[in-house]
Amino acid sequence: MKNQNVDLTWFGHSAFLIQSLSGKRILIDPWLDNPLAPPDSIDIDNIDFILITHGHSDHIGNSVDIAQRTGAKVISIFEIYLHLKNHGVNNGQGMNKGGALILDNLKFTMVDAKHSSGIDFESSVIAGGEAAGYIIELENGFKIYHAGDTSLFGDMEIIGDYYKPDIALLPIGGLYTMGPEEAAYACKLLKPKYIIGMHYGTFPVLTGSPESLRKLLKPELKNKVVELQPGKKVSF
Repeated sequence: MKNQNVDLTWFGHSAFLIQSLSGKRILIDPWLDNPLAPPDSIDIDNIDFILITHGHSDHIGNSVDIAQRTGAKVISIFEIYLHLKNHGVNNGQGMNKGGALILDNLKFTMVDAKHSSGIDFESSVIAGGEAAGYIIELENGFKIYHAGDTSLFGDMEIIGDYYKPDIALLPIGGLYTMGPEEAAYACKLLKPKYIIGMHYGTFPVLTGSPESLRKLLKPELKNKVVELQPGKKVSF
């Protein structure tokens, strides 16, 4: 089903659903039973692709169940791909930073992130490669940067200059990722058209907020912040 807009839905934490112009549905870091997610989020269907940024359970989330139920192709760094394959995900694709996949007129490029990525599974931690972010380029060239869990790092300037993302999805909660101060500096490097915060408010320790980010931005960037409500679709 063709659409005139790019639709974006946030499910809380770092979980997003993108619906492209041709109707392809891309789910990112689908922890869909997180404390902010609407109760029926876990029943999501008609998913074409699942992207995973790193190995932590609040990002792998419900990927296995959703992939098995919907047949979605799961894209991740190679080590997570092997882990998921061993746990029943048969439609997976491993890749690595700097690489790109072109599938159904969509382009998925894996970029760097600065974070740990051990897979916390059954009371132990196993190697999960490295944390990553993604540039998702849609059919019309519209680009969404999902930064994953990350600290501020200088090569965000390269991501902004080379990929020129239209939307930047950035962690702002603090403690485990960037907080509003670092995210504000990241926005200066990335220069996106729209800025959306994530990885905040899920737990009390994740104290950052879109409002605190907005206050720290330069005047020309303040009106680019879009605050999403969990489960509510926004079109761009």
